[in-house]
Amino acid sequence: MNIAYLCTSKSLGGLELNHLRNASWMQARSHTVLCLFTEGSSLALEAKKMNLPTVCIPYTRRYYPFIKAFQVAKLLKENRITHVFIRDNRDMSMLATLKFLLGKKVITAYFMEMQLGLTKKGILHSIRFSFLDYWFCPLPFLQKQAKEWTHIAPRKVNLLPSGLDFSLVKKIPRFDAREQLKVPQEAFIFGLIGRFDRLKGQLLVLEAMQTMKQLNFVLVFLGEETKNESNGVLSEIHSTIEKNGWSEKVLIRPFMSSVGIFYSAIDALIMATKAETFGMVTLEAMAYGLPVVGSNLGGTPDLLDQGRFGRLFTSGNPFFLAEAMQTIQNDGDTIDAEERQKHLEQFDHQKVCKRLESFFN
Repeated sequence: MNIAYLCTSKSLGGLELNHLRNASWMQARSHTVLCLFTEGSSLALEAKKMNLPTVCIPYTRRYYPFIKAFQVAKLLKENRITHVFIRDNRDMSMLATLKFLLGKKVITAYFMEMQLGLTKKGILHSIRFSFLDYWFCPLPFLQKQAKEWTHIAPRKVNLLPSGLDFSLVKKIPRFDAREQLKVPQEAFIFGLIGRFDRLKGQLLVLEAMQTMKQLNFVLVFLGEETKNESNGVLSEIHSTIEKNGWSEKVLIRPFMSSVGIFYSAIDALIMATKAETFGMVTLEAMAYGLPVVGSNLGGTPDLLDQGRFGRLFTSGNPFFLAEAMQTIQNDGDTIDAEERQKHLEQFDHQKVCKRLESFFN
């Protein structure tokens, strides 16, 4: 296949990184790959670092980008592209226009990594979606949503997990990991990883802690504020720590590229986001053999097999979060490691790529 990975986002979050990873994996499997990213974006810079063939295109508006679509269509023809993949729904209008211009010369596919906030059954949405050849969903709840909340033909909606390269999972001895993370050796440690943001749930965890009678654990936040943007969350965290005298109970560590140190140091991960669509950190934590405390909305229940590999709590409720944390700590690690490993196999990046190829053979 000759695949164009189109993304006009200027961000470099989980969605964009998954797009890059998939491009890299498919290139390694001998497919021809071309990245079409916004000029000057972090995504374009990262793609070049990864040695992915990249063509920078001007920033494109979300709807009716007809002139830009003509330019991109010309690029696709010149590079003999046979498949165009998108992950960001802001590129849906561009993809639909490309399909209109090129017809059967290209196969179009949308990899759904964002939930539908509302039903998308209006005429304009339906027209756009009709130009899709494939709509891939990483989890069952998203597949159900796509089929029920849109008019897209159900045969086009397929289940295809977002993948993880398990060869990158390098667990290190707990003692060494805790030394490097500068956390207590003997404590039970909960960890939460992610940028400091109200949506990520750091403040919710602190609220949950205030409902507990005793705190016989340590909490580690790993992350940073969004670049060039202060939303006040980190300041609130520091204020809450000081107010409650938690300087030895709640520790803040800057984001590190070697996340294996973090996962190897903690005893359980907390995914406190209100409704995470597909939490890669949840998947990573399970790959490191950790139980996960996660909210019962979004994709977390599917990833945890409805709580079999962790503990679900009522989303946004600090009392139920506190209860789930205490249960995880008190019960110890009762998860069947073999069953968890079998569950994780479906997310192996080679299997995901092989399944993706099977749709086009």
